[in-house]
Parts: sequence; C-alpha cells; structure tokens
Amino acid sequence: MDEVVRMLGHNIKVHYAGAEQYSFSKCAAIAGVKYYLFTVLPFIGSEMGVNTFPPLGGRGKFIPHEIAKFSKHTIMDSGLFTLMFGAQAGKRDEAFLTEWQERLCNFVNTNKLDVTCVEVDAQRVLGVEEAWKFRTKLRDMLPNNRQINVFHIPDGKKGLDRLIEFSEYIAISVPELRLFKGKSYKEDVYKLSCYIKNRKPAIDIHLLGCTEDGLLKRCSFCTSSDSTSWVSCVRFGNVLGRHISQVDRNLVTKYWNEAKAHVIDTGMEPTEERVFKYARICAISYLYKLAYIKAAGSQE
Repeated sequence: MDEVVRMLGHNIKVHYAGAEQYSFSKCAAIAGVKYYLFTVLPFIGSEMGVNTFPPLGGRGKFIPHEIAKFSKHTIMDSGLFTLMFGAQAGKRDEAFLTEWQERLCNFVNTNKLDVTCVEVDAQRVLGVEEAWKFRTKLRDMLPNNRQINVFHIPDGKKGLDRLIEFSEYIAISVPELRLFKGKSYKEDVYKLSCYIKNRKPAIDIHLLGCTEDGLLKRCSFCTSSDSTSWVSCVRFGNVLGRHISQVDRNLVTKYWNEAKAHVIDTGMEPTEERVFKYARICAISYLYKLAYIKAAGSQE
C-alpha cells in the first residue's frame, strides 16, 4: 500500500470538516483530534466577488498554517459545492471555474501548504470531458500536493474506470448517492468502494460527507471520510442522538483551562459563558472521536 495509507494507518480516518473555523478546530485539537478538512472558499472567495463567511478565531493567524500544527493529515476542499448548490449558488461558467482553480493553486503554492486538495469537480456543471481538462491541469499546477479526484454519477462506469486508472486518491460523494439512489445508497457506497479497491488495491478512497457508523464499519478499508457533525451540533443542539445540554459537565470541566487559554489567545474576553461554550466544544469533539473509534478503529 502507498505511503499515505501507511501514514494514516490501515483503517478509515474521519476528518473534522469546517476546520477553517479556527475557534472550533482548535477545540478539536485540544480534545486530541488529528484529522481535518477545511475549504478554500473564505480564503479566495472575495478575490472572485463571492460573499462568504470569514474564517473565525484567527486573530491575525494564517489559519491553514495553524491547522498544520495540530493536524496529522489535512484535506483542502475546493469550495465548489457551495458555489454550485450552497449559500453562494449561482451560474458558474468555464471562465469562472478556470480562474477559481488558478487562484486555488496559487493559494496553495504561494503559502507552501502541505495539504491534500480536492479537485474542482465540475462534471455536473460543464460536463464529464470538461471536468477532465480541469483534473489534468490541476495535477500539473500542484506537483507537490496530492489530489482527490471525485466520482459523480454522470461519470458512469467508463468514467469511473478511467478515474481509477488516473487517480491515486478518489472520492465518492455519499450525499449525492443518498439524494439520487434513495434507500440503496449505503449499499451503493459499499459496492463502489469495493469495486474501486479491487481494481486498484493501492488507491486511497475518501467518502465525502460520511460518518454513519454502519458505513464506517463496512468501509474501514477506505482511507478517509469527513463530517461537520461535530460543529453542526452546536447549531442544531443534537450530539450523537442526545440534546447538547446532556454533555457530561465533568468532561466539559476537564477542558476548562485549555479552553480558557484558547479564548484569550483568539482575542475574546474569557467570560464564564464563553469559556463554557468552547470547553463544551472540546468535550463534543472528544465524544465524536470516541464514536468514530468505536465504528472505524483508531483515529490516531
């Protein structure tokens, strides 16, 4: 198996997505989390006239470099999903996406980022063949960074085989399969993963947006996955099936001093309410890590 698989170990590693929100990702680091995913969107969006959220909690820090200090492996997402279907959805033509990719590459190269980059997977916007033009150019523009090439349903079987031959690291979009395949999506994810691995045993597989216990267990032979569950629970109040208020106060207290130091470091006033909030995020990050260990194995 190749070097990155050996580096990450022999079971799937769940990457905490949303790491560009440094005030949160540092909490995960305090809790011992070692795998992260951030989006390039807030770092280059304004250059392209895209109104986007600013990275939170940096206080003058360059957040990708800060993440590198506590991350064992970091993935940088292209932000394309948000540009296509999220809060910044709009018509994006080839010229726009070409410039986006160029700025993405310049961001990585200029700042010497040691990250694995998710490609500008434009199949659903420009078509399968046009997406290949972006894919091959990205490899030329980022010779020092691994890339994750993404399989989408429009690629079909022939496209998948072509991707397997081309790629060192391939992603399956679990949300896409959930949307278009309905109840069968879990079996589809597993069968696709097995097919890819059987055709090319050394390939790395990333499951986009996947932290479901059953899939993590069945697809433990994959390399990585990602999820925003650890931060979305703060917004929606649900932590692993329970209300956020049920998080063990003793566990929160365990992280109190480190959370307080983090609050001060990010330039916020360390009020009791604010320190409690961030100590609880530390605790939540730890609880999710325990869940991922149980489902998929070591997250070290």
